[in-house]
Amino acid sequence: MRKPHQIGPVLNRRAILRAALATGGGLMLSGVIPGLPGARAEAAGAFTPNAFIRIDREGAITFIMRHAEMGQGIYTGVAMLIAEELEVPLDKITLEAAPADTRYVDKAAGEEVTGGSASTRDSWIPLRQAGAAARIMLLRAAAARWSVPVESCVAREGAILHPDSGRSLPYGALAEDAARQTVPDPIPLKDPAQFRLIGTSPQRMDTHAKSNGSALFGMDVRVDGMKIGRIMACPVKGGTLAGFDRDAAMKIPGVIDIITLPDALAVIGAHSWAAISGLRAANPQWNFGRNAGVSSATLLEALKNASAKTGLVAKKTGDVESALASASTRIDAVYELPFLAHAALEPINTTLHIRPDSADVWVGTQVPIRARQEVADATGLPPERITVHNHLIGGGFGRRLDSNSIGQAARLAKQVPYPVKLFWTREEDIRQDQFRPFYYDRITAGLDDKGMIKAWHHRTTGSFVLARWAPEGLQNGLDSDAVEGATETPYAIPAQRNEAVQCEPEGLTTLWWRGVGPTHNVFVVEGMIDELAHAAGNDPLTFRRRHLGPSPRGLKVLDEAAKQSGWGRILPKGHGLGIALHYSFQSWAATILEVRVEENGQIHLVRADTAVDCGPVVFPDAVRAQIQGGLIFGLTMALYNEITFRDGQAEQSNFHDYRMMRLNEAPDIRVHLVSDPTAEIGGIGEVGTVAAAPALANAIFAATGKRLRRIPFVPQMNAPKNPENTGEKGA
Repeated sequence: MRKPHQIGPVLNRRAILRAALATGGGLMLSGVIPGLPGARAEAAGAFTPNAFIRIDREGAITFIMRHAEMGQGIYTGVAMLIAEELEVPLDKITLEAAPADTRYVDKAAGEEVTGGSASTRDSWIPLRQAGAAARIMLLRAAAARWSVPVESCVAREGAILHPDSGRSLPYGALAEDAARQTVPDPIPLKDPAQFRLIGTSPQRMDTHAKSNGSALFGMDVRVDGMKIGRIMACPVKGGTLAGFDRDAAMKIPGVIDIITLPDALAVIGAHSWAAISGLRAANPQWNFGRNAGVSSATLLEALKNASAKTGLVAKKTGDVESALASASTRIDAVYELPFLAHAALEPINTTLHIRPDSADVWVGTQVPIRARQEVADATGLPPERITVHNHLIGGGFGRRLDSNSIGQAARLAKQVPYPVKLFWTREEDIRQDQFRPFYYDRITAGLDDKGMIKAWHHRTTGSFVLARWAPEGLQNGLDSDAVEGATETPYAIPAQRNEAVQCEPEGLTTLWWRGVGPTHNVFVVEGMIDELAHAAGNDPLTFRRRHLGPSPRGLKVLDEAAKQSGWGRILPKGHGLGIALHYSFQSWAATILEVRVEENGQIHLVRADTAVDCGPVVFPDAVRAQIQGGLIFGLTMALYNEITFRDGQAEQSNFHDYRMMRLNEAPDIRVHLVSDPTAEIGGIGEVGTVAAAPALANAIFAATGKRLRRIPFVPQMNAPKNPENTGEKGA
């Protein structure tokens, strides 16, 4: 049985293979970056690794994993890159997590991080090079032992063969000799025509463990002597703990202790039910503080006021003002996207054992270095004395890019001598989330007398997440994520101006959400493209084709989606087709969604066809699964989801009022791979989410004539018209 897989750090996209070393009588290949902090010689010819392969004398092959597995299948997809070039079966590879360490930092990103649909993109060349170098060194070792030309040897199924003499040796028998070989430079990679594994769909490496329950998520951690604690924090950001009933809590059977912070408390028990019951009995009281007056109305008013100001210019081409003034047709619109929770299936949890001189942390995180630093800041321990054991994550969606909950847990855990698992309930997880920002977008576009786009002015107003998360990444004060998907569109627009206005929400902390900038901006862009198409009297598909810039891949996915969906067919009454075309995460995708809308406004999702070109396809089944999952995630948001505030507190708390799509509500999703294997490799994990809302909004308009410019859609279908965020057919 394969070992439970764990999660490791991220590889720099410019990492190259640099060294081979003998370790314990085996072969270890290290991927390092020149100048990377900590990249230093530890022995003759050896470097501290960024990512590596290990082959021991018995032939066991270990891949030190550097990407967080959150359900996206990256364990399998990335391991396939190594296995392909190393010429070993996938089931012969064991995965281990690399430790949190500054030597794993991606200097380009400045982080050890899994995110941005970048894991396969970052690994495509470096990990194939790692596998290829190992294979070549093993071939050379065998050839030297047999005194034959290396060209007469072949690698296959974890062994080196010499067909002329019939001799063969398994990799384990050659590991020590191979470690003495020099690393090839350059490292030749297989021609794609020779691929045996890449481009196929093997069984996922985590399926077995997830099926039989042996897979270890953070919530599954068990440590000898461990206690369990439930955390509750003040429901208003900036508030403090006013008091609680210690005696009542301590009377609950199984309750062991109560520990507090200025704004939170945790009840510790012998088991989770004791902790939950004890906290309920403790009945904490709060001083809500100055943010108690924050509401959805005050937050929206702040955004509206800020949106009236000129923003930071992200892109400017042509004379937009003159072009708009002379346009034959002009549309002014406001698009709104609400605050969102991440609402992952696995709520926040951290297990810690903090000792006077060291600490162990068991958690699922997308940012191991940040997690370790949170614990260091909370405890005063040096980072090198803190070990982060990373685990499978039961849904990240960007939430595990922040580690504030780990710091909170460390400040509590340092108050007790025993290991303790500290968790949030679902209600705490949603109410204390780092929310996806509310975006308020003003967009104006004009057509010329031939029905072509003449001018485009798009102003985004919202939180700049990067300003908090990595302020050094701002570009002259601009958060590039706030305008990603808006500044560069598939369309040729002669006069364009994009602006961004920073407006931080009072009393809230924001964070990225699946699909990041494109999920927000493509909704606005594709909605306005659809509005302009109808204003021009054009079929939406024809209008997009007329305006495509030099984008042969964009045209290819658009045409494929149109063909597969039967665009142009006669639809039953109440049915409509909506399009979304975008280039996100270096992948091209077009989605056409069919909906049926009843007279009472009830929306039924019938079918979605997505054509995607992500360049070389490593793991086709994972690509299809990620498009399907991303669409369902995004459609759920577009139909139902928003976080609203009253008296400084999030009003939603669980899946009864922060709705998830049910199985019988999901459309028939068909994914059509039309990838160009010669193109740059693209990301895929968030591509489906990006397309969901615009395709749905455009389909609803086609079915009903009702233009929806605000998410979520369901509450609006029978609501009174709001001229700022709805439009009628022909407007």
